[in-house]
Amino acid sequence: MTTTSPRPVPAVPAEPPRSPLLRPVRTAARYAVRHGLPAVYLSRAARRGDPLARLLRDPAAREDPYALHERLRDRGPVTAGALGPVTTSHAVAAAVLRSDAAGVGWDRSQAPAPIRWALRLGDELDATGVAEPPSMLVTDPPDHTRFRRLVGRAFTPRATLASAPMVRRTAEALLDDLAGRDGVVDLVGAYAAQLPVLVIADLLAVPADRREDFLRWGAAAAATLDAGLSPRRYLAAERGLRAMHAFLRGHFARLRADPGDDLVSRLVTLDGDEALSERELHATVMLLLGAGFETTVNLLGNAVVLLDAHRDQWDALREDPAGWDGAVEEVLRADSPVQLTGRSLTRDAEFAGVALPAGARVTVLLGAANRDPAVFADPARFDVTRPNARDHLAFSGGVHYCLGAGLARLEGTVGLQVLTERFPRLRVAGTPVRRDLRTLRGWETLPVALR
Repeated sequence: MTTTSPRPVPAVPAEPPRSPLLRPVRTAARYAVRHGLPAVYLSRAARRGDPLARLLRDPAAREDPYALHERLRDRGPVTAGALGPVTTSHAVAAAVLRSDAAGVGWDRSQAPAPIRWALRLGDELDATGVAEPPSMLVTDPPDHTRFRRLVGRAFTPRATLASAPMVRRTAEALLDDLAGRDGVVDLVGAYAAQLPVLVIADLLAVPADRREDFLRWGAAAAATLDAGLSPRRYLAAERGLRAMHAFLRGHFARLRADPGDDLVSRLVTLDGDEALSERELHATVMLLLGAGFETTVNLLGNAVVLLDAHRDQWDALREDPAGWDGAVEEVLRADSPVQLTGRSLTRDAEFAGVALPAGARVTVLLGAANRDPAVFADPARFDVTRPNARDHLAFSGGVHYCLGAGLARLEGTVGLQVLTERFPRLRVAGTPVRRDLRTLRGWETLPVALR
């Protein structure tokens, strides 16, 4: 039996200090590789009519991606897109997500030398987002397995069930604050975003009074999931990331000095083989903070808009609250908070009879797979009683199945039920504004009349 030497927990960032004079150069390198070049390439492909490029660049597709999904579906279960193979098929999507030949990582050694140079130059912990290593989103086993094992206990079914009373109390307190307000309110800013950020803040022992900061930082992190951001959008996102990393550094120091009975305290005090490096710790907690509310805020907003357009179904749920679990699954299926993901093939593979080579990057359109007529009858129809709604892939699949899926479902179910109980005549009042994102789908603002 072999052993490994224990790795000490670093008290400071595990990267050497860098001159602030070089920051603009590093920022430019990061932007060029991660957004500038993709923006040029995708814009050209969109002008040529490529449906996937249009999904990622065309503002009209942001509002309604489903027409383009159907154009791609007509081409077959696996078709060529601007970035490589694309699938709209539920069966193929599920197979790719669960395949041991498909990983989330990217072999940088295969990139052209200028790209590799720019990535090395631009690498900096404080500007690292949730879609960069060592985040679990883009890390394959065995590291992914190690990270997931360390945080998994906080998201077990038992732990999620134990959170239910706290989620309800939090929802009721937020609605108490709304009860005295008249006229039109923004439901996203006042409720849909506040509920999940307060829940995840409690789980990670971060101060509740910093929730507005977390929402702002979370929006910055979410933006970096999209390819081809404008320079202004990217710089705003990077400022948010830097602020979030600075907060985390201080938060970790406080918990090392005075740990509590919370997930982050456990992570910062790990020792031996389990100890996380500073970069791993930042990546893991940043992902938990961001993912901890991104799905739920989009789920709640999408649900209210869909239910407002189908008042008979909302009325039925008010009369029979036992239907809320199914309603949440149908919202996740019909208007998925996460619209797409990708996998890189580590070896040659075949899906739906189409042979794909090692190294191919497969784009999985989750929003399209969740409207596959081969699985969901009349898929464009919203039906909270749909018997197989839970067959959706909104939480991905395989080893990267969303760790917080149970918590998101709980927050969605409790959040919508309590909202309906408190304001049974709530209606959308005005025009909601869609978030300017492609990977994530939700509402930036959602004006509603509470009474």
